[in-house]
Formats: sequence, structure tokens, C-alpha cells
Amino acid sequence: MQLIRPDHRLIMFSRSRKKVLPDHLEIDTGAAPVRIRLKANPRAQRYLLRLPADQSGPVLTVPKGGNLARAEHFARQHIDWLVERLQDRPDHIAFRAGDKVPLRGEEHIIVPTGKLRGLVSTGQTADGLPALLVPGADDHMPRKVTAWLKEQARADLTRCAEEHARTIGAKIAAISVRDTRSRWGSCASNGRLSFSWRLVLAPPDILDYVAAHEVAHLKEMNHSARFWRLCEQLAPQTPSARQWLKDNGRHLHGFG
Repeated sequence: MQLIRPDHRLIMFSRSRKKVLPDHLEIDTGAAPVRIRLKANPRAQRYLLRLPADQSGPVLTVPKGGNLARAEHFARQHIDWLVERLQDRPDHIAFRAGDKVPLRGEEHIIVPTGKLRGLVSTGQTADGLPALLVPGADDHMPRKVTAWLKEQARADLTRCAEEHARTIGAKIAAISVRDTRSRWGSCASNGRLSFSWRLVLAPPDILDYVAAHEVAHLKEMNHSARFWRLCEQLAPQTPSARQWLKDNGRHLHGFG
């Protein structure tokens, strides 16, 4: 009886086509891409996303039998958790006296007024530098500054979004400003727009672009070529604004 042996050349060819994991992947959060190192571990039983204590950046462990597609899917499922944890780094700015805040792209220094009551306002330091003047106790300062910035963001975004909506004859159902870290804005099918309050930290043309982007979705609920043409019609600075957010978005998310 003749024995049929496996063709070792075919086995070798099959093995040669086995996909090797790259050393990292990047997840686009709409703000700034998050780079995640990939670490294959044949003894691991499941995918695991973690932040090492050495501040070397996020790592995704890929178990035996895992692949890049599943790793990316797992990372996207947990990206909001990861972005929140990245904001807890030691360089996070919590709005204390002396901190510098880029209000509408212009650096302001937080200065306590020494008064017990009053509202946050803009002004100048003794040296004539732009400042945020904050009354009340020091331990209430982060909360007061954040609340004030959210109010400013809501006013700016509402004005820009309504102007763009009038231009294209669209109707906005509602506008909300939230503490989102995974995206700068969103548009629901019912016409409700939502934005990150940290847009008020960016230069005005950046905030205006994001407002135009979400308003354009009221007409085109996609990212087709037609959508981008409409977006650029509303905000000609769209290409440069998108690049600005990619380059600077992570920095803005370090505030508050």
C-alpha cells in the first residue's frame, strides 16, 4: 500500500503566507490618533489593553490565534476608556492658579481675584498678559473654570452651527456641549448636534470647521465626496483645520 505523505513545500508556502502582526496600530479618534503597541503572547487567553506604569504608552496583548483585524476591533471597542485614562497622566492640566489655558487659541493665565464671589471673566495680569480672572476658593477653581469654558463653547458653537445651517437650509433639533474625549462632534439622525467643549480652546477657525462638519451631516449623513464638498463650501479651511486637530488635538485633551 502506498503512503501519501504531506507535501512539505506546500506546508512551507502556507506558513510563509502567515500574516505577522505589525508593532503597533493607530486608532483615529477624530481628535488625535492614538498609537497602541501590539504584543503577541501565545500564553494569553484573551485580548488585553493596558497602560504600563512606565508611561511608555498603551499596549494591546494579542492572544494565540489572534490577528490584526480582531485586535483593531477590540481596540476600537475600548478606545473611550483608553482616552480617558490617557488624560489622567501627570501632565494633565486641571485649571489651577498659574496654569495656562489656550482660550480660543490665545494663551491665558489663570489668576485668582481674591474675591469670594463673582463670575469668571477675561482680563490681564499685572504684566499685561491675557488672563482668566477667577473668584472664590482655590479648591473650587477647576470646577468654575471648566463650567465657564463650557458656557463659552456652547455660545461659540451655537452661533457657528446656526449660521452654517441657515446657509444650507438645514434645521438643527438641538445642540449640546459635552465632555467627550473620543470625538470633537457628532450629528444624530434626528438632527441633534453634540460637541466637545474643548473646542473653545482651539483657534476660532478650528471650532468653526467642526461646527460646519456636523451641520453638513444634516444633509449628508456620511463621509462621501459630496459631504466633503459641502463641508468645504461651509468652511473653506477644512483641510488645514483637520490637520490642525490631528497635530494638536491630544494637547487640548490634556485640559480640564
